[in-house]
Amino acid sequence: MFAIGGYYPPPSHRERIKRYRENKKLFLGQHYDVFKKVQDRLTSRQNEIVYISANLPGIICKKSADFLFGEAPVFSAGKEDNSLEQVKIDQLVADNDLNITNYESAIGNAYRGDSFYKIRYGQMYGGLIDVSIDPFRVFIEPQNAEYVFPETIPGDANKIIAYHIAYPLLVKDSDDEKWILNVESHYPGLIKYSKWRLNPLVITVDNEITEWGISAEIYSAENTVETGVPFPLVVHIPNFATDEDWQGIDDISENKGLFDEINHRLSQIATILDKHADPAIAVPTGTLGEDEQGNPVFRVGIDKVFEMLGKDDIVPQYITWDGQLQAAFMELEKLIDILLINSEIPAVALGKGDSGTSGSSGLSIKWRMNSLLAKINRKRQYYDKGLKQILLIAQLLEQSRQTIDYTVTIPKIKFNDGLPDDETEMANIMAIRTAGKATVSQKSAIMWLDNLTEEQADIELKRIQDEEDSMLAADPTAFNVEASVGGS
Repeated sequence: MFAIGGYYPPPSHRERIKRYRENKKLFLGQHYDVFKKVQDRLTSRQNEIVYISANLPGIICKKSADFLFGEAPVFSAGKEDNSLEQVKIDQLVADNDLNITNYESAIGNAYRGDSFYKIRYGQMYGGLIDVSIDPFRVFIEPQNAEYVFPETIPGDANKIIAYHIAYPLLVKDSDDEKWILNVESHYPGLIKYSKWRLNPLVITVDNEITEWGISAEIYSAENTVETGVPFPLVVHIPNFATDEDWQGIDDISENKGLFDEINHRLSQIATILDKHADPAIAVPTGTLGEDEQGNPVFRVGIDKVFEMLGKDDIVPQYITWDGQLQAAFMELEKLIDILLINSEIPAVALGKGDSGTSGSSGLSIKWRMNSLLAKINRKRQYYDKGLKQILLIAQLLEQSRQTIDYTVTIPKIKFNDGLPDDETEMANIMAIRTAGKATVSQKSAIMWLDNLTEEQADIELKRIQDEEDSMLAADPTAFNVEASVGGS
């Protein structure tokens, strides 16, 4: 993939990287940078329109991530909670902030279509801090997808056998600057390191280098490290994919035309409304001043006033035009509806349309969210497979570097659906299934409802018991005063 006389990025990956960068701009709301080529087909007057964009791509990506990893999944080793295997899984998840990493990965996956995780053994700060403070351990880190170049089996573009992580670095010498390509090739059981000299070939008007030529190899930088793990230490998780290619399919690219049209329609509506805010006025003949020749003096473009020259005088009035605003708003609404259908996001998920929940059960809301939940379930299958592989590799890598007595296990992952729980509905279901018997202790109920610790709940329970005891110890004759008076 990398050789003298070759190019970086490799030609077969340029479109993928270009898509990553464009979709990221759409996600961040930088729509004009992506759609500015549209301005070439506009007239000089239309080019003066203020460009207004709605960051709908950002909503689409964040909504998927919210439902997928907004609630942290549960990782189980399939054994007791205090078993060494479960403790190790919990430690790997906690030490690597895996819940946050997964959420960020899901957002990037939605606009890129691909996410990569890299597993390594070492120190966080690479030995800059004493080992007692920064101990050696297994790291699970997100890997920038723009720098990953998978290698597939010849004849099967869906089967990845190696991952090449390659990134250019500007190295400054005392009298010169040089571009160096650092390559880290992950194969089953080993990693190969190499470096290459680069020459910039294509530089954009923004002074950004988009293509390099590989001129030479730095042989002294070659190095091979055995990992002790029978898998590459990089794992690919697609957003969703087909059986023809390893590349994932993102949620943004198919809707670019809709994004552009929605932004254009918003810009045109804003232009019409701006014209309404400062209209011209028509006045009867003779209202304005006259010059030496007796002609009315007015500058329509500046004064926005002119005389109506005709047989009949008119009442002064502003010149307005409805601009077919109603039709424009109807088109805008239809465009957004089509976008939501394409994106599999129901209006209720965005608080739009029939989004009220008054009188609706949790089950009815869930059914109305069916299209989005199906989309999330599709993504979840890829993350379930990928995260199991990641945690398996992490355990194997740790055992290859340390002597730790626990059995390597493939964890079970329980994902949440991302919907809020309907406590009333759940309580009714439990009451029916248990014939009205208690399903939670009074202490647990206090801790859950009032967000108290176990110690605070014990104090609250003691107060409740003291009040009940004081009521029972009250003088019973105090309640018979009225009855004895009425009897006399």
